Amino acid sequence: MLDLLKSLRPSQWTKNLFVFAALVFAQKALIETALLRALAAFAVFCFLSGATYLINDVCDLEADRRHPKKSLRPIAAGRVRPATAIGVAVVLIAGALAAGFALRPLFGVIAAIYTAAMLAYSLRLKNVVIIDVFFIAAGFVLRVVAGGVVIDVPLSSWLIICMSLLALFIAFGKRRHELVFLETDAPLHRPILREYSAYLLDQMISVVAAATVIAYSLYTVSEETVAKFGTRNLILTTPFVLYGIFRYLYLVHQRGQGGNPEEMIFRDKPLAADIFLWITAVVIILYAR
Repeated sequence: MLDLLKSLRPSQWTKNLFVFAALVFAQKALIETALLRALAAFAVFCFLSGATYLINDVCDLEADRRHPKKSLRPIAAGRVRPATAIGVAVVLIAGALAAGFALRPLFGVIAAIYTAAMLAYSLRLKNVVIIDVFFIAAGFVLRVVAGGVVIDVPLSSWLIICMSLLALFIAFGKRRHELVFLETDAPLHRPILREYSAYLLDQMISVVAAATVIAYSLYTVSEETVAKFGTRNLILTTPFVLYGIFRYLYLVHQRGQGGNPEEMIFRDKPLAADIFLWITAVVIILYAR
């Protein structure tokens, strides 16, 4: 049971915190019903993401056994049978989707689309150059959309754009780490890495990083944002975003990190502090008025 729990990768469930983005920016974090619905949505996506990790580990079984770190995962190490993992995944997906439709039918549809997208990625699309990264990013964006749907608030186009760019930035950084860390063995672990080079990924990361900062800055000063929140002070949070991007790039290029963004956030104190300060600043600006 412990190995099964490890295979669900609870340490990576922090990605599901994206479902709370709409709750915060819709200024509904202090409304009990909305908060409870968002928490339920978070739980649904934890089960769904855990189930897709099980399926992904079964699909990557042989490749993971050649990886210095992933070979220690319970399925790759032989401590959890593939058939058991698939069976548990099916049960988790069925239960999570049933809960999703019970919360709100449209939320259930978004959750089903997320599941289908992640399964398509695990089974085929992770081997299609550039599309593989777009599907990783799509997982983040669908979490944001689901978070808005479950509390029945319209999502800002700016929020979707910013989250999409940030997700691409993280995904390209992850690919770069895999390529550099595994060196000549990279294609043996993940065949799609044959289609990438460190130079190409650096170019893509640079484009997306710049676009993320510009999009967020424009979002904070757009007339739509000012009219919605009744303040122009959101621009004051831009330095935190800029520092976060620069710090992440430093960790990727100078420290050789980026393979596990969730661990980076918690282990790197400056980055963790920056994210905390950004969240604090956003909450104060949007709620303390």
